[in-house]
Amino acid sequence: MGNLAERLEEELNVHYITFHPFGMECQVAESVVMTWIIMIIMVGLAIFLTAGMSVHHITKRQAVAELIVTKLEGIVEGMIGPGGKRYVPYLATVLFYIGLSNIIGVFDLGLFEFRLKPPTKDLNVTAALALMSICLIEYAGIHSRGAAGWLKSFAEPIAVIAPLNVLEIFIRPLSLCMRLFGNVLGAFTIMELLKMACPPVLPAAASLYFDLFDGLIQAYIFVFLTSMFIKEALIEAE
Repeated sequence: MGNLAERLEEELNVHYITFHPFGMECQVAESVVMTWIIMIIMVGLAIFLTAGMSVHHITKRQAVAELIVTKLEGIVEGMIGPGGKRYVPYLATVLFYIGLSNIIGVFDLGLFEFRLKPPTKDLNVTAALALMSICLIEYAGIHSRGAAGWLKSFAEPIAVIAPLNVLEIFIRPLSLCMRLFGNVLGAFTIMELLKMACPPVLPAAASLYFDLFDGLIQAYIFVFLTSMFIKEALIEAE
């Protein structure tokens, strides 16, 4: 169990990578570097798949790009409903980003001096994602009912519970943040326990679930909860 505690401490610690741009020493958090890598992958994939787009006689690359976008938007639209179409592009991007972040460790081939550690294992990353989601949720409420109507909603159904409704603004991002962080870290803990207690074959098989399927499920859950809160704000405004 001592090894497990050490591994957990290693995963929880925020590590820094040192760069020397223009002769100056610069330390950047490992999760930030991983986010840069994921951004490069996403942008590079978008550029590659959309190069030479055409209305007629589309290429196979364009067909793949359209399939990816259609599927992602279809998933998100199914969560948020027709009233939240304006928020679909952002949520689809977050879904793709978190999904790729959660499974990127599978592609660690030892080509870098550092591990391809999922940035979602850093509480700072999940907190930032949760804050962005809650800003979008509150914006949806303000956009739908106006600033005055949004403020008035805190006193519904009765004014005495207004403090609780205000407190909910801070509870929601905390819930989103800890749920994503806890589930990703929990999957890592289970995998470490399996490696300690079971033959090599079982952890390898379980890896297909915890490193791939579970990572994608957590991305779906995060976007689903954000969509649900936005949908709730839109319904209340009707």
